[in-house]
Amino acid sequence: MMQTLTIDIINEKAVKLIRDMELLKLIRIRKEKSQQQGTVNWSVKYKGAMQKQPLNEVDDQLNDLRSSWE
Repeated sequence: MMQTLTIDIINEKAVKLIRDMELLKLIRIRKEKSQQQGTVNWSVKYKGAMQKQPLNEVDDQLNDLRSSWE
């Protein structure tokens, strides 16, 4: 039975132990896709997060926000 776990390394000594377990073929280390790519495709990640609005509505909202700061 294979399980997938996500762990946080607190002490660097743990990295050596994990690599040793990999050498013994007890575990397999895989990097997450986001770490392998190095860049995030923001348009895909946030696609549909905002609704399309007419430009004048966006300007009005920005002006309201700016005036509330003053």
